[in-house]
Amino acid sequence: MTAQAMTPIRLRAEDEEDLKVVSACLQDAILPVGDMCFQPEEKRFVMVVNRFRWESADQPRPGPAADDDELAPYERVHCGLRVDGVTAAKLRGFDLKDRGRILELLSMETVAGGIALHFAGGGCVRLDGPSWRMVVEDLGEPWPTGCKPCHPDETA
Repeated sequence: MTAQAMTPIRLRAEDEEDLKVVSACLQDAILPVGDMCFQPEEKRFVMVVNRFRWESADQPRPGPAADDDELAPYERVHCGLRVDGVTAAKLRGFDLKDRGRILELLSMETVAGGIALHFAGGGCVRLDGPSWRMVVEDLGEPWPTGCKPCHPDETA
């Protein structure tokens, strides 16, 4: 077992540079619409995603080898994201009432007065808050998956 393969992430972002790191870690995370929530009284936005573990994608899975390791050579893990200092949350490209719809997180970036979370298909969540703070933490144990996200740019 490698230490890297077993170490859950726990990251904090408070500025554009920090957010670039978190965005890279959460690229291709998937979540149902119902697993995100804006809590206006607490000035907080939270969501739980299934994060693809890019940091272990080119390494053998931890633990004893199994005959079917080649069928599921990658891992995903539940990951919680909390953004404090959010004064408003605005959605584009999907409806909160469609709670079972699956979103794929492509990137996060700072924008004037807050953060934008960009999803495949053009969906976006804009979080307003001039002094936001984000915490991201893996929750529980990873599980195997045979699907590695790919991007059109990779095939060019």
